[in-house]
Amino acid sequence: MLLAAGLSPAAAQQPLRPAADSAPRYQLERTDHGFIRLDRQTGAVSACREETTGLTCRLAADERAAWEQEIDRLDKRIAALEQKIGARTAPTETEIEQSLSIMERFLRRFMDMIEEFRGHETPQPDRT
Repeated sequence: MLLAAGLSPAAAQQPLRPAADSAPRYQLERTDHGFIRLDRQTGAVSACREETTGLTCRLAADERAAWEQEIDRLDKRIAALEQKIGARTAPTETEIEQSLSIMERFLRRFMDMIEEFRGHETPQPDRT
């Protein structure tokens, strides 16, 4: 018997009512040892058991291997990024001069804009 997934045995016995335009994400099938849960979005299959707190699901062996491969890949990526960050050196004199030149041009333009704005101000009447 196929059932829509829930998080507890009671929910597994009563199918969730999906929105009219979507199917439930999970599908459960009762087995002699509990349930098999199919994730319709990813195709992942998990073995689930009824416990006092609800259903407890464990990844299938091949899915666990895929997760472990992904974790290994991410660990290597993190190590490479940390090494790249650790290898960074202080900026060179040329890089500092380029940065200061950009800042100087920015400030000159900004000050020019302020002066232009001041030139368009309407004089205020003397209130003394």
